Formats: sequence, C-alpha cells, structure tokens
Amino acid sequence: MSGQTVTIPDDRAFASFKAECLCEEGWSANHNKGGITVWTQGLEEGKPIHKIKCRMVCKDVSAETMYDVLHDIEYRRKWDTNVIETFDIGKLTVNADVGYYSWKCPSPLRNRDVITLRSWLPMGKDYIIMNYSVKHAKYPSKKDKVRAVSIQTGYLIQSQGPTDHCTLTYMAEVDPRGSLPKWVVNKSSHFLAPRAMKKINKACLKYSEWKQRHNPGFKPWLYPEQTTLPSIPLSELSIQNAESLENIDESCLAETQDREDSD
Repeated sequence: MSGQTVTIPDDRAFASFKAECLCEEGWSANHNKGGITVWTQGLEEGKPIHKIKCRMVCKDVSAETMYDVLHDIEYRRKWDTNVIETFDIGKLTVNADVGYYSWKCPSPLRNRDVITLRSWLPMGKDYIIMNYSVKHAKYPSKKDKVRAVSIQTGYLIQSQGPTDHCTLTYMAEVDPRGSLPKWVVNKSSHFLAPRAMKKINKACLKYSEWKQRHNPGFKPWLYPEQTTLPSIPLSELSIQNAESLENIDESCLAETQDREDSD
C-alpha cells in the first residue's frame, strides 16, 4: 500500500487489486501446465522486489469453499506444509484483521515471517482476500527469521457459472529482504508456486469433511459476530518500511538438494 499511514483498504483498493490480477500486460508467463499458469515481473538482477502471479482453474471446488479454506487458520495449519507458525493478533473491523505468518524457505535460505493487515470482500459471486505488511510493537523481528515485507499480496476467487468450479488467482508483490539466488526465483515460478496452488486445490476437496468434525458452524469471516479476537486500534500499527529491516545477501547460496542429487 502506498503512503506512510496504515489504512484499511476501501472499495477502490479492492477493485484495483482485482484489475491487476486480471491484467496480463507487463507480465511474463513462466509456467503453463495442468491448468496452472504462473507469471512473473521485475526479476532483473539486483532488484529486490519480486512479483509473481499464479492462476488455477479448480474443478469440483466452489468459490465459497475456496474462500473458506483460505480463511480458516486452523485448517491451514493442517494442509499448509510450509507454515511454521501462524496466528491472528486482533481485529480492526468486520472485514479486516492483523496476523502473523512464518514459513519455511528452500534450504539453505533462512526462513521468513511477516506481520500483515489482511482484509477481505465478497464482490457478487467473487471474493478477494488481500494483505500488506505492518509493524506492531509487541511483535518485533525474530533472530532466527528474516522479516519480509508484503507490499501487496492476495487472492482473487472467481465463481465459474452454475457448476462447482472456480478460478483462483494469487498475486504477490514481496520484498524478501535479501538478494536471492537465481535458482530460488526459477524454482519459485516453475515448481514451488504451482505446487502450492495444487495443495490449495487438494485442501479444498477435503475441507467439507474436515470442517464437519472441527467446529462446523464457526466461520467468523462470514459471521463477524463469532470472532473472539480482541479489537486493536489502527494507532497501534505503523507501515513496515523495508529499509528498517535486516537485508541479507543469500545470492551465492547453492541449493542443498542439488548437492544431494549430484552425489
């Protein structure tokens, strides 16, 4: 998000995010296989900002189910094998909250984490969930992780007609706070991003059965009166400027798996 004041996205911000998700101009397609397309932007040498966009056609998954799966933090802990730790910090409005997420990076890179302001909005039969990085005094950077910056990251879920099909577009503009080796960038677009999309699709197919056994009526993203999160004022948050965070050079690190494969 632009500017130095923490704000909750308005309708124009959601519309702008949707337009960028649907736009292909200025994006380079790196992968197109099995119903999944991956585009990248801004991968020039020495450029810290990485932009990636993935789109997947999901058969037998409704937009409503996809929306639930991407919101359900308890279920994410089950299917998201990249997650190290994730939790909600507090709510801002009925459709905005603040949360923490840390994830595993390809070895031997250091793992990353973020604090983000997340907001969501149903738009007719479509849904948007998006976030950007903020700072909270009670959740400073951790010594064992690199605090990354989400400039703008999110999902666009589009319902496809009367059938239980949907299209999921994931778009991320992230500063990983470090010079990444080229193999990481290549692996992200050709392998890691498509694999992550497939995991989401598989998680959606199993969600209904799982949810029936785990607090089936609890969906605070649909029914905000159910939330148990404490309210936090915007004044407790500030914009997370990348310049104030550790910046590490991992550009010379070799992929661990490559070494093993060559033995």
